Amino acid sequence: MTADERVGPPLTGSERETLRGFLDYQRATLAMKCRGLDDDALRQRSMPPSTLTLLGLVRHLAEVERAWFRRVFEDNAAPMVWSDRTDFQAAYDASRSTRAEAFTAWEAEVERSRRIEREAATLDVTGLQPRNGATVSLRLVMVHVTLEYARHNGHADLLREGLDGTVGA
Repeated sequence: MTADERVGPPLTGSERETLRGFLDYQRATLAMKCRGLDDDALRQRSMPPSTLTLLGLVRHLAEVERAWFRRVFEDNAAPMVWSDRTDFQAAYDASRSTRAEAFTAWEAEVERSRRIEREAATLDVTGLQPRNGATVSLRLVMVHVTLEYARHNGHADLLREGLDGTVGA
């Protein structure tokens, strides 16, 4: 795997700077786990019966970004990227996906999420979570999405570990 170029969260900073730093660190972790791999390697499945792949994780986290930032704070009716019925599982099927397709969607959603966060007056700004109709704060969304990345980056660690033993062998 390539060198670790991630920037860690600030050791001192405001709540917002700290949350932003942790979320960006987790985003950078996903990108790092995928760095240097071609489409075939990114579509490599873990152990059967699991169909989990690094490319599937990238697609899923694009959906997470959209569902928790765009759909909550901008457009409750915005369609998901890979599902017409808010099925987060659909994104995991990366069998016909490419790095370019998945990363273009993911990077676009990340940039939109960053803009939404930057433009919000405070972390107390609220929006409607369309899946359950709950009112949620930007603070909750940033924590939730950070935890989503952390959980899935654990899977990415294992997937990459398996690939590092086979890529180029």
